[in-house]
Amino acid sequence: MTTTIPNRQARRHLMALTGLDGRAGPMRRRELARAIDGLGFVQVDSVNVLERAHHHILFSRGAGYRRADLSALVEKDRSLFENWTHDASIIPSAFFPYWRHRFAREKARLRERWKAHFGAEHFDDDIDRVLDRIARDGPVMARDFEGDKPGGGWWAWHPSKAALEYLWRTGELSITRREGFQKVYDLTERVIPQVHREVEVDRDAFVDWACREALKRLGFATRGEIAAFWALLTPAEVDAWIAANRDALVPVRVETVDDGKPRASLALPGAVEAARDAPEPPDRVRILSPFDPLMRDRARAERLFGFSYRIEIFVPEAKRRYGYYVYPVLRGDATVGRIDVKAERERDALAVRAFWLEPGVRPSKMLTAKLEAELERLRRFAGVGRVAFADGWLKPG
Repeated sequence: MTTTIPNRQARRHLMALTGLDGRAGPMRRRELARAIDGLGFVQVDSVNVLERAHHHILFSRGAGYRRADLSALVEKDRSLFENWTHDASIIPSAFFPYWRHRFAREKARLRERWKAHFGAEHFDDDIDRVLDRIARDGPVMARDFEGDKPGGGWWAWHPSKAALEYLWRTGELSITRREGFQKVYDLTERVIPQVHREVEVDRDAFVDWACREALKRLGFATRGEIAAFWALLTPAEVDAWIAANRDALVPVRVETVDDGKPRASLALPGAVEAARDAPEPPDRVRILSPFDPLMRDRARAERLFGFSYRIEIFVPEAKRRYGYYVYPVLRGDATVGRIDVKAERERDALAVRAFWLEPGVRPSKMLTAKLEAELERLRRFAGVGRVAFADGWLKPG
């Protein structure tokens, strides 16, 4: 028997799974580590319009989030490490044994990419040279090799920078810390705790873990959504896992926000009950990072929340519909708009350029008051002195 999960309960279930249901208390180091484990990973992004994505994501989930606590977990406790999912991410170090399977896949793929750009005859020499220097002299940054001649590939990196990235993406190097936002690379054996490095996981156990843990965090998902969560598996591997575990999985149909055809999905036992019992989140406004786990899968967010979102960084300015970097805005369990806001440090201001209401959302005094309260929280987090509203900033849907 297939159970249908109503749209509103599906949304609330996903918000609970991603820590946006309002139940999180003060978030210090221990709670922060637990929150990241629950999310699976937190994406790292270089754009800093308001705050970098990983800090913004975590700030959205708990009172009292401190950037220094995240740094301590990565750089001192070593309970988190930085590597790749679908993009650069901060990941629990306990997951490192599973990432060895990704490293093996990346070695073959990136080796060919390297050879195509820099020439096969230089590959081993460049890799060995970079590894030898780090083993001998300790952690390095890419700028420590700036005397190298730039190459024509991998964003015009010089060969040593490409070697550092290759070695990081394939697990021989790890990020020991960042200075500013620049990576500092060291040998993995000096960064990842031995208790995690010494664990070996065979392929079957790895596939089972990746599918099961993805589904646990997604609540309900299609084959493609399971495969895409960690970006560790192929759809064929997920298909084989589903076939082998069919009797232990729960078929569900998830209603979309527009009353369209419910989407056939799979869930783990207990997920239907958890969705049914998911609490109504507080009636507050949240301004989310574009890379927030709730919104990261754009197609899924559109089905569940009716929110069509696109980052327009790479869209020519004249063709942008909204702006360079616009943030999704939630109220309770519904998307109510998107906002163009920037921390303008030279003005000591959080500049609100525009807030576009979603179709059907009416501009009320209550909504405006809740939005202003969230902007005040973001102002304090960004460390600027005031919120500055542009003329005509409120754009009705």
